Amino acid sequence: MIELRGVSKNYNGEVVIPRLDLTIPPGKTTVLIGPSGCGKSTLLRLMIGLVRPDSGTITIAGTELTPATEREVRRGLGYVTQDGGLFPHLTARGNVILLARYLGWDEPRIQARLRELTELARFPTDGLDRYPAQLSGGQRQRASLMRALMLDPRVILLDEPMGALDPMVRAELQADLRAVFRSWEKTVVMVTHDLAEAGWFGDEILLLRSGRIVQRGAFSALLDQPAEPFVTQFVNAQRLVHELTYGGAE
Repeated sequence: MIELRGVSKNYNGEVVIPRLDLTIPPGKTTVLIGPSGCGKSTLLRLMIGLVRPDSGTITIAGTELTPATEREVRRGLGYVTQDGGLFPHLTARGNVILLARYLGWDEPRIQARLRELTELARFPTDGLDRYPAQLSGGQRQRASLMRALMLDPRVILLDEPMGALDPMVRAELQADLRAVFRSWEKTVVMVTHDLAEAGWFGDEILLLRSGRIVQRGAFSALLDQPAEPFVTQFVNAQRLVHELTYGGAE
């Protein structure tokens, strides 16, 4: 579904992504994980065309991403950021249906799709006419997901979409999102810094370090078959954070 060939990216002379080849399979959830600054969010922005590679090519569903094709390619992508990215001057409803209206969908089609997504995302119907500032964090992220799904995209890109939520809301939204992704068989690429979240969502995990893929495979392989010492160090650091957070709660 997504192919990167010889892709590299530099910022101010600093190499963020060295030459990288990467294929993302269709219908699966691929999770990019790694320490801060490892290049995982940059990879996501390259895939959606928010930044352009210094070298190499990016192909989405058979179409190369170029200045001439990026607008059309983006219509087949859903994108959710950590803060949701909702327009503050539009209601939740206005945010969700914005692009469908822009593309000229008729009103019955828009409303039918909105009802479907409201039920799917378990978004309260009385929240549709509220502005983002009037919604809870979890509701804002659900509205952002509905907006990303409105055009029924082939690919969904998620950049730490639950990083700012409290643990209870986050756990509920995680369960709902995984059910959505698996029932709709979407191609999903998710960025997270949380190993447990990666294991919950990922059909395949890519652990990055300095823009390089250190290990790729099942979650269990990260734990039981580390490819190099850094993998073990990363996993152990995540376990320590979990123990410090939850270990003394009893």
